[in-house]
Formats: sequence, structure tokens, C-alpha cells
Amino acid sequence: MSQPIVPGSLRVPAQSIIDWATACLQALDMPPGDARLLAESLVQTSSWGIDSHGIARLPHYMERLSRGSIKARPDILVKETGPSTAQVHGDQGQGIIVGHRAAQVAVALARKSGIGAVGVSDSSHCGAMALYTRPAARNGLIALAFTHSDSMAAPFGGTRAFFGTNPIAIAVPRAGQEPACLDMATTSIPFNRVINARREGHPLPAGVAYDDRGELTTDAQATRSLLPLGGPEFGYKGYGLALMIDLLCGPLNGNPYGPTISNMFTDLDAPRRLGAFFLMIDPARFAGGEMLAATVDTIAGALSREPGSPMMPGDPELAEEKNRKIEGIPVEPGLAAQMRDWSIRLKVDSLPAALA
Repeated sequence: MSQPIVPGSLRVPAQSIIDWATACLQALDMPPGDARLLAESLVQTSSWGIDSHGIARLPHYMERLSRGSIKARPDILVKETGPSTAQVHGDQGQGIIVGHRAAQVAVALARKSGIGAVGVSDSSHCGAMALYTRPAARNGLIALAFTHSDSMAAPFGGTRAFFGTNPIAIAVPRAGQEPACLDMATTSIPFNRVINARREGHPLPAGVAYDDRGELTTDAQATRSLLPLGGPEFGYKGYGLALMIDLLCGPLNGNPYGPTISNMFTDLDAPRRLGAFFLMIDPARFAGGEMLAATVDTIAGALSREPGSPMMPGDPELAEEKNRKIEGIPVEPGLAAQMRDWSIRLKVDSLPAALA
């Protein structure tokens, strides 16, 4: 679901943000193709209304690039380990660049063998997981993607952060339409939304965060951990998902887990060593594969006729994307200030006019 727009936000055309971000990333020595891919991925995420993982994350990525904890020109190594499996070593590269590479490898394996399972090691924050599942499903595959992060969420029964928000995305082809796409954290909100709230000075929703005393809080500044999905009573569901996803992305790929991962926002000089896991499936290899996409569209139609007209997972983001193509991407006041600062710092003169 799209996130509330902060009062005072400026609407900026998507292409102007892409051009500016690409120029900034190239100024930090990122190759032109990678710079544009990262810029387009962040703006695409913002276009879906997922502002926690969109262009708001670019200043953070640029700070790490400037410090060397993310490499601008990593030597990404792909090693096929079997007919359907591969390991992608990210060499401390930018996570979205590494993620796209790994997803492409998984797609190629699935085309060849029916299933492609790819682990990622030694990478960094890889953004919204729908960036990888939507394109694969658009091209006929079932796509699953997982990643993990440092301690941001309390385990069920506890109040201190242990696991990350550890998201999962699943996309399935839909005939004549964009894929059905679930993309969710294993907490009620992503921690990046807390960071945005701290920067802009607005409160969090009730019932999603603990302070350092283990009390529920809506104060972003006081937040020390998030509750697992399901909250105080049913949070064992989100907690269980978070643990299993951490195992797939961390230990399985030789990466650290939970509290042993360097902090995203405070250890800016330390490489993240994050992992991810991608699973691509060719539905044509299964009994219902030929009709799967048509059946998904039939289910979507049936749901739309139910009371309340429920939407398919991912459709609210597509509706927001149509709106933002017309109105522009909302840039919050604090983010606008950061963008102006980076333009000066990098001597990039292509800052969007609305922000100048």
C-alpha cells in the first residue's frame, strides 16, 4: 500500500529525478549503466507509492558510496552450482545492482531447468523486492524473492530488536494484466518508514513500535524496535517468517544474521554483508501452468465482485503509479534539503527545478 504523503511535499517529475540521481551516482564513480539502473529502480519504487524504499534511500546509498562501505564498481561473481542453482557474490556492491543481476541469473536457470534458485552473498540493502519479482512474472514466471537486514524487529515474546524486517515478495503472471504481486515486510511497517518519520517529524501508526523500555510508542525518535507482523498477540506469525527468511538469506549464503549484521544507519563505514534469495519457477512445468495466468485473472475478477471490491495484491501500487505519472513523485521537505545538499557536495547541477 502507498504511504501517507507528508504535508509540504513537492511534486517532481519522475524523469527529472532519474536524471539527477544518475548524475550524482556517476559523480561517485558508479558506471553509467549501473547508475541509471539504480536511479530508475528507486524512482519506480517511489512511483508505486513505496516511499520507504524509493528515492528517499538515495542519500543513504550515496553516503555509503562516498565512504567506501558500498563499492561503486564491484566485481560481481556468478557461480552456477548445479542445473538449477547459483551463488552470486556481490563484492560489497550496491544491493539493487546485485539484486537485478541475481534475479536475471535465476530467470535464466528457470527457463533452462524449470526452477532457478539463486543465493546472494556479500551485498547491501537491495530495496523493494517487487523490483525483481514483477519483471519475472511479467515474462511468465512465478517469482519469489527474500532479503534480510540488521536488527530492527523484536521477536515474538520480546521487545528488543533481533531480526530485520526481512521482506518477502511473490509475483504470479496474470493474463492481460500486470502480475499479482505480494511485497511485504514481516513487520507491520518497514524500518525505513521510521527513518522517514524521524527526518520529517511525523508520528508512526499506533501498535507497530517499541521504545527502549519495551513500551508501545508512536514517537519515531523513541522507537528502538518494531513489532513482528501480527502485533503483541499474533506476532508469532511475522516472527516465524522473519527467522526463516533470515536463514535463507544469511547463514545459507555464508552471510551474518540478525544482530551480527552491521547497522544500516549507524555503522556507515562497515560493509553490510547482506544476502538475498531468489526462486524463479516456470509454471509450464506443472499441470495447471498453461491456464495459471488466466485463472489468476479470473480470481481477480471474482474478488472485485465481492463486497468491498477487494483488489489483488500489488494493484494498489499500480493505481498509485498511474496517479504519480500525472502528478509527479512527492519529495518530502527533509529529503528535498538532502538532495540540495548532495547537489552542492557533488557539484551536480541537474537538480530538478521544483527543488532548486
